[in-house]
Amino acid sequence: MGLNLDDKKAVVAEVSAQVANAQSIAVAEYRGVEVGDLTVLRAKARDAGVYLRVLKNTLVRRAIAGTPFEGLTDQLTGPLIYGISTDPVAAAKVLNDFAKSNDKLALKAGSYAGQTLDKAGVQALASIPSRDELLATLLGVMQAPVSGFACAMAALARKREEPAAAEEEVAA
Repeated sequence: MGLNLDDKKAVVAEVSAQVANAQSIAVAEYRGVEVGDLTVLRAKARDAGVYLRVLKNTLVRRAIAGTPFEGLTDQLTGPLIYGISTDPVAAAKVLNDFAKSNDKLALKAGSYAGQTLDKAGVQALASIPSRDELLATLLGVMQAPVSGFACAMAALARKREEPAAAEEEVAA
């Protein structure tokens, strides 16, 4: 059953709200993917904070009109699933990882920073570490000198305690 005009307006408003806060959009063709697999994909997207939905292409065209994602308009044909995220790499990463394990999901296009990406571009975007991974790496680099200094001080303290302990044993 099709959507009535009010339902269509509500969908366009919802997608427009998501697009207004988004940094990237990834689009994939889901033809032939089983319902159970789509449920797994939706759960992964939810965990990653990605808005993932199957939408009518005409409604998405209306929602992205006048936004930096407007370049995607030419790519919106066929049965598509849309991943929209505020994290620049999350949507691409979720769809790309799922496409690796399910050959029926085919990455089609994406958009990031006003640039329209093809399949290879979406895959390249997905290969970039996420913000959380980059922050964890940075934290590890920043903690390395401090933890190294702490280990050196502990080793020095043990070294000084060894002769004192040996002298106490000899005296006893």
